[in-house]
Amino acid sequence: MHKKLLGLAVAMTALTAIFTAAQAQDTKTIGVSIPAADHGWTAGVVYHANRVAELLMKEHPGLNVVVKTSADPATQANAVQDLEVQGIDALVILPTDPDPLVNAMKEVKGKGHFVTIVDRAPSTNDNSVRDLYVAGNNPALGKVAGEYIAKNSPDAEVVIIRGLPIPIDQQRQDGFDEGIKGSNVKVLDRQFGNWNRDDAFKVMQDYLTKYPKIDVVWCQDDDMAVGVLQAIEQAGRTDIQYIIGGAGSKDMIKKVMDGDKMVPVNVLYPPSMVGTAMELTAAALYDSVPVHGTYTLDATLITADNAKNYYFPDSPF
Repeated sequence: MHKKLLGLAVAMTALTAIFTAAQAQDTKTIGVSIPAADHGWTAGVVYHANRVAELLMKEHPGLNVVVKTSADPATQANAVQDLEVQGIDALVILPTDPDPLVNAMKEVKGKGHFVTIVDRAPSTNDNSVRDLYVAGNNPALGKVAGEYIAKNSPDAEVVIIRGLPIPIDQQRQDGFDEGIKGSNVKVLDRQFGNWNRDDAFKVMQDYLTKYPKIDVVWCQDDDMAVGVLQAIEQAGRTDIQYIIGGAGSKDMIKKVMDGDKMVPVNVLYPPSMVGTAMELTAAALYDSVPVHGTYTLDATLITADNAKNYYFPDSPF
């Protein structure tokens, strides 16, 4: 009996060692590098990154997901380096500005780690920089807005408030120009609002002073839309028919739902895309799913008819 018990103990010890070794093999780390929450959309990104990190770690007991936020490219490059030093198997990065971070991304990929870029692509966006690219449809974000204006206000005089001077902003501008092609829509001006409501407020004030008649404002981003609406209200201008923002913030979607004549539609560009990128990256690590390449989300036109499907009152954005 003693020998049998001893043999059983030895067997159990061996099984435990095998199980522990298997667990160690399944232990992986995903580093997530994203911008700090400097406006509503990036606040949504931070929220969804942390939310999905918790879900993934519950789903994969051996997985560690480390989320780091950064205010600018230099800080983010340091954050990526820190993640690499800690030891990561994959990097999910939404760059503050993509081109200055290319070398940091290439360094991670060069060490054999899986790299996923989210939203903001560098000028060279191929498999030398990343394995996977997940983004909203930036050209379509502009095109959908342009097509709506061309259809509903074909002779409109429009002012545009751009985002930041980075590639995705140009893609949106090109899409908008494509959307209004063939119409009599006239673009009066285009200035950068830096995806910031205060900056957009100032730009809109300038437009209101400069142009006695404006029909429509396209401001590309819902944070900027808040500043635009404030400037219009303060100026008491009644010539402006409506504005179109973008991203699908809960406040703007609520205005669409309520039939606000100044915000009849919105164009979806969800901050939850970072969560989609994290889920696909985890699938690549654990399930050997072939997720290399590009994953593009639709730029849905949100109207009074479908707005309730995109309204999440508990979201920070």
